[in-house]
Amino acid sequence: MNTHSDHIGVIGLGYVGLPIALALQSKYKVTGYDINSSKINQLRKNIDPSQEVDPKLLADSALSYTNELSGIAACNIYIVAVPTPVDEHKIPNLKALKSACSAISSILKANDLVIFESTVYPGCTDEICIPILEKHSGLKVNKDFKVGYSPERINPGDQKRNIYNVVKIVAGSDLEALAQVAELYSSIIVAGVHQVSNIKVAEAAKIMENTQRNVNIALMNEMSMIFDKMDINTREVIAAAATKWNFQSYYPGLVGGHCIDVDPYYLTHKAELLGYNPEVILAGKKVNTQIPKFITKKIVQLLLDNGKRLIECRVLIKGITYKENVSDHRNSKVIDLYNELLGYKLQVDIHDPMAKHEEIKAVYGIDLISEYSDKYDVMILAVSHEEYQKEEWTEWQTVLKDDAIIYDVKGMSSALKLPDSVIRLYL
Repeated sequence: MNTHSDHIGVIGLGYVGLPIALALQSKYKVTGYDINSSKINQLRKNIDPSQEVDPKLLADSALSYTNELSGIAACNIYIVAVPTPVDEHKIPNLKALKSACSAISSILKANDLVIFESTVYPGCTDEICIPILEKHSGLKVNKDFKVGYSPERINPGDQKRNIYNVVKIVAGSDLEALAQVAELYSSIIVAGVHQVSNIKVAEAAKIMENTQRNVNIALMNEMSMIFDKMDINTREVIAAAATKWNFQSYYPGLVGGHCIDVDPYYLTHKAELLGYNPEVILAGKKVNTQIPKFITKKIVQLLLDNGKRLIECRVLIKGITYKENVSDHRNSKVIDLYNELLGYKLQVDIHDPMAKHEEIKAVYGIDLISEYSDKYDVMILAVSHEEYQKEEWTEWQTVLKDDAIIYDVKGMSSALKLPDSVIRLYL
């Protein structure tokens, strides 16, 4: 691999593809490709639509952008980082991935290297991606071109764990491909790479990482629902249990986003195709989907116990994105919580300093508020944005009724002393 002659095309410039392209451009010629022309126009103005990359970093980079295949036709390395969601039936939606493979196949040349970063089920690269590349290009894998797989480990909103200091798993279609992929990523990642024997192992590792987190959070969510019936603070229990050397701390919460919420369905889909019923994984998914309903019922019951008419009660939800400090709202379970609350005829406002108001309106039909209005009966701390974590009781006091309910989903308010008249709940 020659850093002076290699030209890398990164396909898909979202929260995964753009940071990869930015890291690689320091040593290679890199062109970013995305079918979204609006995104390309923004990037050319040094604006990252996902708000993850600093405009100055983009301005100082040597990246070029295109939404035309001809713009990456001269590349000899292609890195695929397109979304891999699920459909309404929780079945893997590989449309973007297949489309990317078809596009690359039309410009694929002898000796090219194609690396996939998108999360898929074990076997997908071999069974879906490579056949498309071969069929439309007329070339044969390992004979004419090579394929690699290196699952993304980007953590949106996390400034400490970035692409440079997190170990990268790498795999190849043969030993030569593995060496090429390892060399490429080793050249930019300080933490180094971890080589595995084949692509399926790398695919499985990514799925295992996120499925483990999903199941462990589900366990905490289930315990939280049980402890609620016993009037026990789950977070205090976790803190106590964590004093044992082999206890791993996971916390209950709204499980959304792509990695934890979506990825396990890729594994369960493949398992079911093979005739295996993945009971533990699906049970975890079932538990996590109950949390919005659980929170809503708890709030409604307390309002009724306090003699309030639900139709007159106002609820403020703080945060709508799927996690803290990001603008990404895909698969956010706050939407489910919002809809559950509306089902009881409650008046609900949502505030979020990170989310784009026009996007939320277009996708969900929800008008986010910029300023708080009137006094609220309930405040739900749903997403722990840094801005919210800095707030004090004096700021909340101005928008809450004296007997308000605060439902702290993320444990943000534990250090704050609240008046006795205010009810504070934790998940």
